[in-house]
Amino acid sequence: MRLLDAAKLVYTEKVYDPEITNGEEVAKAVGEDPDSVFKTLVCQDERRNHFVFVVPVNRELDLKKAAKAAGTKAITMILQKELLPLTGYIHGGCSPIGMKKPFPTFIEETAQLFDIIYVSGGRRGFQIGLNPFELAEYVQGKFAELAK
Repeated sequence: MRLLDAAKLVYTEKVYDPEITNGEEVAKAVGEDPDSVFKTLVCQDERRNHFVFVVPVNRELDLKKAAKAAGTKAITMILQKELLPLTGYIHGGCSPIGMKKPFPTFIEETAQLFDIIYVSGGRRGFQIGLNPFELAEYVQGKFAELAK
């Protein structure tokens, strides 16, 4: 949040029980449409270049579409044990904002249909709502078809 405050971005905060790990249950807990609540997934290509994908909690990342968006042959999810050292975030609390270092970021194109989307606030039990275009600009992300 301090990064968003420093960037003078407007956001809202929503808190929920951190024991909830299912994305659709998170959306229900914060009272939002699951189409507008997004999860952050970190992947790598065959050369171990890392990429961040932001997709609705009620959909899956299509790895072929993700690879196409990233301009690489193939994409795989990183191992859960690699997440914290790479990003500074734990599984279930990974945010596209404030990672240890910036990675190419892609946001599911349907985010553009909403005035506000919700992403992890960097820990379990905490969501941040902000304008998808402002999020994309802040993380230097691109909108792409990513979900199946």
